Amino acid sequence: MNPPLPKAPINWIAIFALIFLPIVAVIAIPLYAYHYDFSTAAWVSLLVLLGTSSLGITAGYHRLWAHKAYEASLPLKIILMLMGTFAVQNSILFWSSGHRTHHRHVDDIDKDPYSINRGFWYAHIGWMLRDYPAAEPEFRNAPDLLNDKLVMFQHKYYVPLVVAVHVAILGIVGWAVGDMWGVVLLGGLLRLILSHHVTFFINSLCHMWGKRPYTDENTARDNFWLAIATWGEGYHNYHHIFQYDYRNGVKWWQYDPTKWLIWSCSKLGLAKNLRRIPSFNIKKAELAMRFKYAEQDLAVYGHDMNADLNAMKQKVAQEYEAFTHTLNDWTKLKEQELHAKKAAVAEKIHNMDIKLKVDFQLVEQKLSFHRERLETLMRNIKKTTLAE
Repeated sequence: MNPPLPKAPINWIAIFALIFLPIVAVIAIPLYAYHYDFSTAAWVSLLVLLGTSSLGITAGYHRLWAHKAYEASLPLKIILMLMGTFAVQNSILFWSSGHRTHHRHVDDIDKDPYSINRGFWYAHIGWMLRDYPAAEPEFRNAPDLLNDKLVMFQHKYYVPLVVAVHVAILGIVGWAVGDMWGVVLLGGLLRLILSHHVTFFINSLCHMWGKRPYTDENTARDNFWLAIATWGEGYHNYHHIFQYDYRNGVKWWQYDPTKWLIWSCSKLGLAKNLRRIPSFNIKKAELAMRFKYAEQDLAVYGHDMNADLNAMKQKVAQEYEAFTHTLNDWTKLKEQELHAKKAAVAEKIHNMDIKLKVDFQLVEQKLSFHRERLETLMRNIKKTTLAE
């Protein structure tokens, strides 16, 4: 059982933004809809402005400033700063510093600002409603941001910027579509609440619901449905092991509009040096987890009940050992490459890279075959157990 939370003063600003405003929305939006109805343009403004503020957080606050996953030109930085300000999730400095602390101390109930081990409510919103020590910003982990003039400008003038951005965006959109109050209520109030919880789902549900294909050393999960709701941030298990990749959805079919936005900006000359984790490292993590899950399955269903199971367990162990030897060979050659730029070494590394690609395919094929056999054997064991 976790120790009780320390007593902390109430954060009244957070109470206003996260509790009072949703209550206002629950009352005001239905009343306005009943008496006046909302225009189609007001509903469109909700969707467009929700995307604007959310991408300001995912592409700006998160992947650009918190993780330095790519470099952005000054015009793009200014745009992302304004988009993130529109989301009203505190300054870039405060947000990014807290997020770096989360990654460093993930799941630690005392040091992780929004540890899921304190429960869903705490990780989702509770950590902001009081001034808990774990949530205190440690700007020492963000010297790069402290030296960023744009970041510090936003931090210094954050409240005036929030007001100015909202007045400008909602005023212009409301005037343009001829439905000022509709835009304020949907594109302003409801959009703000939804964008908040889109981000909060990453801290809560993405540490509870989904799969862990890359690592089980923390609670982060990959979840396709949450990726849709969170503009690609739902592939959280990948993100926690490879946090400096500009992509969260690393597979070609994974929904990650934030990745697509960053990539598009790079093609327009607005972003550069997009950081990508080598596919070798990704496959290594995936295969290590698949071996681990195979071992766990065998441990649960084995119990020396079947000679085939024991033989399969030995086979999996042998293949993993061979795979490990291949990794070690590759690592040694890479170390040699760092110390000597000789043609012979380079040729060996090139040959090893080719060999690794072949080895990966063979190991994946064998592992898939054994997992299929394992599933068949487990089904047979269950049938036998039920029959008995």
